[in-house]
Amino acid sequence: MGVSHPHRPMRDVAIVGAGLSTFGERPESAKHLFNEAVLEALGSVDRGLALKDLEEAYVGSLGFGGGQLGNLAAYMMEQAGAAGVPARRVENACASSGFALRDAYLAVASGACDVAIAGGIEKMNDLTGIHKRFWLGVSGDTEWERLAGLTFPGVYAMMASRHFHEYGTTREHLAHVAVKNHAIGAKNPKAQFRREITLEKALAGPVVAQPFTVFDCCSTTDGASAVIIASAEKARQLTDTPVWIRGSGAATDYLAVHDRKSLTRLDATVKAGRTAFGRAGLTPRDVKVAEVHDCFTIAELLAVEDLGFTEKGQGGPFTASGATSRTGQVAVNPSGGLKAKGHPLGATGTAQAVEVFLQLRGQAGARQVQGAETGLTHNVGGSGATCVVHVYSRSVSG
Repeated sequence: MGVSHPHRPMRDVAIVGAGLSTFGERPESAKHLFNEAVLEALGSVDRGLALKDLEEAYVGSLGFGGGQLGNLAAYMMEQAGAAGVPARRVENACASSGFALRDAYLAVASGACDVAIAGGIEKMNDLTGIHKRFWLGVSGDTEWERLAGLTFPGVYAMMASRHFHEYGTTREHLAHVAVKNHAIGAKNPKAQFRREITLEKALAGPVVAQPFTVFDCCSTTDGASAVIIASAEKARQLTDTPVWIRGSGAATDYLAVHDRKSLTRLDATVKAGRTAFGRAGLTPRDVKVAEVHDCFTIAELLAVEDLGFTEKGQGGPFTASGATSRTGQVAVNPSGGLKAKGHPLGATGTAQAVEVFLQLRGQAGARQVQGAETGLTHNVGGSGATCVVHVYSRSVSG
């Protein structure tokens, strides 16, 4: 699980701009989608920032389908009009751009640069169904799980079944996640699915892997996202409303679930969350908005438990009670989450940061969470082998 290190003094860091392409089945090229996100991020910087001002670039991508694997980051930055900016690709499965954000944060916090961009891109719908399943499988254990025929829906379905057994969680609890996220996703103009569903429809959908129906599973998505981060001094020059990155934590775990201590707890999430909260000097009770990795409905329940928003085993009742709704105790996935907004693998981590940026600046429109002062993003790779958590607030301290 790695070694815990004491807090090291670093510079304060803030997000000053953020952008997102529309998610869904996009016929345009990957470079078009990435350019869409970068241009929106630049345009959102209050007092203007030129591409030439970017000092470092981190681009997350799984390289879905094997396309444009070589020099992808340089290619994307070139197409965005920023050729010459030092760029590198970050790959950590579905957590690729979450780790790209962490790398950019560490670069600025350490003093290596003053302004950096972190983003992500994935084009998933150019492949046939069988090739999509193959590429999704490369993020898991290929030596045992995949050769035995286990898919990602199958892995998370096992987690759900074990959660049912240990804690009494029900299919209705899972369905509440889907209904909530589709309801708020309907208000997100960038979401792949902008329509509400009922509890009855969620429960009656075609079975994918017991106990999951199709409404328990996220979709394959094309999309891109980008955030611009800056040192405190630079941030204050660029905007009067920076969103401060108060804490960053990351962890890894065993790739194969049969090597882990528990099927109902993601230890990488637990450790990454504790580190991020510790560095931020905040607790789960301080968070009003949380974008968590709901690739499957059980994943959201595990996240709210493992991050400390509720006790272990209580994620289902906690969600069904309305505690995670937009007006609840903690608004979980006010973007619609991976479930409704979509999950373009490499773009998801920074897309979560885009939503928190909008929420903490009061710019989320119809899905705005009232009184949002502090937020969190939680990005998982594969079935939990990697995880990165960031904690944000409108104030730089306190």
